[in-house]
Amino acid sequence: MTEQVLRGRVLSFRRRPEGPSDLAACDWFEDGAVHIRDGMIVATGDFAAIAPAGIPVTDHRPHLITAGFIDAHIHFPQGEIVASWGAQLMDWLNTYTFPAETRFADPVHAARIATTFFDLLLMNGTTTASAFCSVHPESVDAYFSEAGARGLRMLGGKVLMDRNAPEALRDTPQSAYDDSAALIGRWHGRGRASYVISPRFAITSTPEQMEAAQALIAAHPDLHVQTHLSENDAEIAFACALYPQAQGYLDIYDRYGMLGPKSLLGHSIHLSDAERDRIAETGAHAVHCPTSNLFLGSGLFDETALHARGATCGIATDIGAGMSWSMLRTAGAAYAVAQLQNHKLDPLTGFWWITRGNADVLGMTDRIGTLEAGTEADLVVLDSRATPELALRMTAAQDLKDELFALMILGDDRAVVETYANGRAVKPASPPAGQAGRPVTGPL
Repeated sequence: MTEQVLRGRVLSFRRRPEGPSDLAACDWFEDGAVHIRDGMIVATGDFAAIAPAGIPVTDHRPHLITAGFIDAHIHFPQGEIVASWGAQLMDWLNTYTFPAETRFADPVHAARIATTFFDLLLMNGTTTASAFCSVHPESVDAYFSEAGARGLRMLGGKVLMDRNAPEALRDTPQSAYDDSAALIGRWHGRGRASYVISPRFAITSTPEQMEAAQALIAAHPDLHVQTHLSENDAEIAFACALYPQAQGYLDIYDRYGMLGPKSLLGHSIHLSDAERDRIAETGAHAVHCPTSNLFLGSGLFDETALHARGATCGIATDIGAGMSWSMLRTAGAAYAVAQLQNHKLDPLTGFWWITRGNADVLGMTDRIGTLEAGTEADLVVLDSRATPELALRMTAAQDLKDELFALMILGDDRAVVETYANGRAVKPASPPAGQAGRPVTGPL
C-alpha cells in the first residue's frame, strides 16, 4: 500500500459556476490537503483536519493544486505539424496532416512519437485526453501502450477513412470494422484505457463505412464516438453534397446512429438552431477547439447558444491545428472567442471547463475531473508566479478569480510544477524553463 498527502492551496469543482464570484460551485482550501492511497483520493479538505499523522507529506505551498486537465479532442499523429503555415481546413489536411499520418504505419515511428506526445501532455498538466490515432492499428497500439506504461487514463481510437484521402491512409468498410473490433478487444478496459469509435468525418467515409461504424456502435454501446462536425463552410458543403439525402451535416451522423450521450462532435461551429436543439436532445457534446479554429480561420464557436439549449460542451487543444498543448492557453483562447461574440467566460468557469466540465462531457466525473474522495488521483500543481509576466501580474491580484484568470491568459507548461497520475508524480524529469523548484517531501 502506498499513501501520501499533498499539501497546498486546493481547488475542486462541484458544478458549473454561475459567475466569477460563485465560490459555492467549488471546494476551496487556502491551506488544503489531498490524501491519496493506492492511486485513489481518500479525502480532500483543510490540512489540519484531514492529514493523518505519520503519512508522508509533499508540501507544494504556496502553489495551487487542482484536478488534472482533460483534453476532449486531440490528434495523436499531428504533434509534428503544429505551427505549419497557411491554408484552411481542407488544404491543411492534404498538405500537412495526411502526409504526417501516413508515417504511422511504422510501429517504430508511432512508438517514438507516443513518448514525446505523452511527455508534452504531462508537461502541460493534462492527465486525460480523447485522441484520434491514425488509420493504422499500429498507431493505436503505440498510443495505448505508452499511456498504459505511464498509468494514464486515456481515450482513443483508429480513424475510419475509406475515401477522399491518400491510398496509404484508406481502409475499407470491412477492414475498418475488423480492425476496430480487434483493437476494442485488445485495449478497451485494459488498465485505464477506453476505446473510442472514430470515423474521421463524413467526407472521408462512404455510406458503407458509416454503416460499419453504426454496427460497431450497436455492438459496443458503452464506447464513446468521436468525429468532426461543421468546422468550416467548404467542409459543410462537401459533406452535404456527398450525402444529399441528409437534412444538413449533423443529420448525416444522426442517420447512422452516432448521436448520443457518448458522442463527441469536434468543432461544431456553424450550426443551425435546429442542429443545436438536436445536439441537446440527444445528449451529444460539441467540443470547442478555440486555438485551432482561430489558426485555420474556421469561425467562432458559440458555447452560449448551445448552453442555453441545455447542451454540455467540451473544450480541447485540437493538436495539431491547435496552437498550444496547454489547456490553460486553450481556456484563454476560449475567453477571447467569447469576447468576440459579446459573451463572457469567467475564470472560475474556465477552470471548471478544463477539469470537471470535460469530465462531465466524457461521463467520467465519478473517476476524474475533481478531487472528491473515491476518485482517481490525477492532479496538477500550478505556480501562479512561474514566469516574470505572471509574477508581475500577481503583485496586483486581489483574489482567486484574478489568479485563475492570470493563469488562463499568461500560463502554459512553465506554470506546471508537477503532474500526478494515479497518485504518482509523472511530469517529465527535465522541467521547462521558468519552473519553480521541486517540493520538499517528508513525514508530517
